[in-house]
Amino acid sequence: MSMHSLYLLVPLAPLAGSLLAGLFGKQLGRAGSHTVTILGVALSFLASLAIARDVFAGHLFNGPVYTWLSVEDITMSVGFLIDPLTVTMMLVVTFVSLMVHIYTIGYMEEDPGYQRFFSYISLFTFSMLMLVMSNNFLQLFFGWEAVGLVSYLLIGFWYTRPTAIYANLKAFLVNRVGDLGFLLGIGLILAHFGSLDYATVFERAPLVAHDAIELVAGSPVSLMTVVCILLFIGAMGKSAQMPLHVWLPDSMEGPTPISALIHAATMVTAGIFMVSRMSPLFELSETARSVVLVIGASTALFMAFLGIIQNDIKRVVAYSTLSQLGYMTVALGASAYPVAIFHLGTHAFFKALLFLGAGSVIHAMHHEQDMRNMGGLRKYLPITYVTALVGSLALAGIPPFAGFFSKDAIIEAVQASDLPGSGYATFAVMAGVFVTAFYSFRMLFMTFHGKPRMDEHTREHLHESPWVITLPLILLAIPSVVAGYLFIDPMVMGNYFGNSITVLPGNGGLHALREEWHGVGAFMAHGVTALPFALAVAGIACAAAFYLKWTSVPDAFMARLRGLYTLLDNKYYFDRFNEIVFAGGAREVGTSLWRVGDMRLIDGLMVNGSANLVGRLSGRLRRMQTGYIYHYAFIMIFGVFILMSLWFVKA
Repeated sequence: MSMHSLYLLVPLAPLAGSLLAGLFGKQLGRAGSHTVTILGVALSFLASLAIARDVFAGHLFNGPVYTWLSVEDITMSVGFLIDPLTVTMMLVVTFVSLMVHIYTIGYMEEDPGYQRFFSYISLFTFSMLMLVMSNNFLQLFFGWEAVGLVSYLLIGFWYTRPTAIYANLKAFLVNRVGDLGFLLGIGLILAHFGSLDYATVFERAPLVAHDAIELVAGSPVSLMTVVCILLFIGAMGKSAQMPLHVWLPDSMEGPTPISALIHAATMVTAGIFMVSRMSPLFELSETARSVVLVIGASTALFMAFLGIIQNDIKRVVAYSTLSQLGYMTVALGASAYPVAIFHLGTHAFFKALLFLGAGSVIHAMHHEQDMRNMGGLRKYLPITYVTALVGSLALAGIPPFAGFFSKDAIIEAVQASDLPGSGYATFAVMAGVFVTAFYSFRMLFMTFHGKPRMDEHTREHLHESPWVITLPLILLAIPSVVAGYLFIDPMVMGNYFGNSITVLPGNGGLHALREEWHGVGAFMAHGVTALPFALAVAGIACAAAFYLKWTSVPDAFMARLRGLYTLLDNKYYFDRFNEIVFAGGAREVGTSLWRVGDMRLIDGLMVNGSANLVGRLSGRLRRMQTGYIYHYAFIMIFGVFILMSLWFVKA
């Protein structure tokens, strides 16, 4: 099979599986549906491995596959850009998706929507692959919107639950806000660059780097800054950065495999991938990078605080995802794009592991998600416990687990940056280390340690999940341990990405990071003596103290700091603000338009007004039609008199 055929096989195999399971699910049955979809994603993963091997042998590809539309000199086409950045994303997406597909067999075995679920997750995999493989903005936008649509279907998969319907509508609306900015950015690129093709736009970018546009008359601003900030607004929606983060915690209403697929490895990382792909543009605007840095730092720190007070096991992991996405965004702002992609990859493994581990616990607990009703589960779920421990150690950044390498690299890159806002970002990512370690081990201790707090019936039926659930956990735990150690040297310090990522000399902290690199061993030795490691250990120690030994302390803190707890419990009132200002404002505008425009202008003045006018006129005219002969005779005589008078006047 030629390489071009393999390129097509990667997205089309999951699409074929999705169509078969979706359209012919009843005929195929449950076993048939999961077989065709898993086979499709497995083929996609194997093809991605073959393509990656070819790419690292030096064979890149950038070209159209199908021309959709040509208008004058603008061509809109479906095309693939196969380079190191693309194949990295392809491998992450297909591997995590394959694990989720296998896991779903056990997790969703009793669900009546089994075939529909497999169809959706395969369609999601296709959409994400089209996004990461695109070589032009049109296809990027297609993939961008497609993952948004399928995530809407997946979050609201249990459509009889009002909370699920509310959550998927919220996700859809918030993403529309981000996507509007993204679309405006693409529109500006087409208007000023005359092309939607990446290669052409990146080639012309330095030529327009100093161009200005007037958004407000008399106030010129940098074109590149406006374009980059608009594109980043799209990333803020998809990658859930403040203030467009509010949809992600609520999206936990979907089944747990979705949380792992969408909110760990794929959809939420689309924004991180897109900014990395657009590095030739972002490198030309310091203002845009500074905005990215500050928003990422705020998300990393403030979302981590929210993870501390959650009692729903999936929501703890959801706020953890928000915080880690903030770390990736900070790396993008510091021009350390390879570090952001490195953290994207390591995070995909350990966060998918934590979500699927949480799902294994929920499955064993008969769909109980409140950690206050758990405890002591490690003796009942030994495999789930060990894999969750691995995921928590990786998330907390303890060497030699994967999260340590990528998180420390981000912190060092930010410390070396001189962008406006880098001091605040350094503080945020440092403080976030302690908070991350604290909430991740709080979750582990509340769930697996201490005395069992579930009811007797649940405890009697507790047992380890079946192999279709535990096998993906083990396969995700392996890269959660070794991925950082193996890939930091080539991916961050080496020339792994080649020309697929652009970092201009003097920008950001990546150059300083590479100058100080003395190998993995030295990096680990330095890491265990540095402040982040001490903060991580302190976070774990505090979690152990408060949730294993002095278990009354958290309640005492809560009672003493009631105001702070209320602020965190209400998620900084972002939802309340959106409900009052945006949702309430939209309702007020709609009500005003209905009252003034619909009732008064259209119904009152135009429809009923014209009818009333005709009615009044006809009422007046009707009085002249009396039916009496002497009235008509009088009017005729009066008319003749008027005519004669006019005739005499003329004469």
